[in-house]
Amino acid sequence: MKSILKWSTWGLAIAAGALLAQNPGFQRVVVAKADVSFPGHEALIARIEINPGVAVGRHTHPGEEITYVIDGEMEISIEGEAPHKYKSGEGFIIPAGKKHDAKNVGTGKATLSGVFYVEKGKPVATPAP
Repeated sequence: MKSILKWSTWGLAIAAGALLAQNPGFQRVVVAKADVSFPGHEALIARIEINPGVAVGRHTHPGEEITYVIDGEMEISIEGEAPHKYKSGEGFIIPAGKKHDAKNVGTGKATLSGVFYVEKGKPVATPAP
């Protein structure tokens, strides 16, 4: 099972690498992935790094995003809500399917820990207009 998880994580890292080519100031590396108790869903834990001034780009997730800001300062814009700033030691939750963007508004690299509770077999993130 551990080797399967390792290869699954490796495959996700390769897929994430393709997305990173489009946004070199942003990196999301999946460090763990596993099935959860709700059928058809899985949880992924990712280390996220965003360079100063970089916006990830509007996107959605096929499930909830639960993120903790380890270092830095982020501005999160969720469709239908006013943008909100989060700094080191704070966290935020983005509902499934909500269009949103994240921008590093600090002076140094932002480091976050993201947990994605998503529908199994779907991309972790999909660009949104």
